Amino acid sequence: MGEREGDEKMEFCLKVYDKEGKIVCVRHGEDELSMVCAREYQEGDSFGLEISEKNVWVWLQWDDGLGKSLVYLTGNTNYVIPFGEKRISISPRAFHGDKHLLYVRKAEEYERTAYRNLACNVNDWHDSSNCYPHASANVETRNEAVFAARNAIDGVVVNDGHGEWPYGSWGINRRPDAALRLDFGRVIETDCIVLYTRADFPHDSWWTEATFTFSDGSTLIFPMEKSTAPHKLTFEKKQIEWVELSGLKKAEDASPFPALTQIEVYGSDR
Repeated sequence: MGEREGDEKMEFCLKVYDKEGKIVCVRHGEDELSMVCAREYQEGDSFGLEISEKNVWVWLQWDDGLGKSLVYLTGNTNYVIPFGEKRISISPRAFHGDKHLLYVRKAEEYERTAYRNLACNVNDWHDSSNCYPHASANVETRNEAVFAARNAIDGVVVNDGHGEWPYGSWGINRRPDAALRLDFGRVIETDCIVLYTRADFPHDSWWTEATFTFSDGSTLIFPMEKSTAPHKLTFEKKQIEWVELSGLKKAEDASPFPALTQIEVYGSDR
């Protein structure tokens, strides 16, 4: 990518830490940075990304098996490598072996302003900080990774099963007051939301209605039906910082298990 007059360089520093906080791999770069870590990861290892600016858009990849996402960073960010039960909701290729590729690149203006799904972030995790979008919820079934809120924004939309990857979902543990919140970290403009509800019938139930509450104070009620296809809701453009999904009304059927596979929020950065 050629340098253009007037562009300011963004400085990056990628690090891999062991469980004691010792740096085992580090690399610095400007605007675009790749780092190969030749190490078999161990429980307690983590990543760190330091940036020279705040409130910026970058393409971020913690692992080539996990993939990359266009994210908004309000500051330095980190990621703890999952092990054990926490690992089964991500691709088995991720963080496996003794050679790994980490990557970060400053996003171009046309990339961040393009109309796209603003909800996808493969880098999201429970204690994520400064990295958006970020999903959180007031309940996750048995606190298991396969039912965590982050599964609903990982970009995987297959919904005809439940449990281990690629069937991760947001599970509500039968809570009638279940709510999922999606934070963008800045003001975005949106006019469309798409829900992939889990459809592992007859194990699963479904929702007949959902409510979206937006940071601008508005709400929308969204009727739904039993379906394996995505549910699409369009509306007049809104400028928001977050959206919450709640008011989930379960169908009157035999199964007690409705769940959400994926939420997509389409729009652009202002």
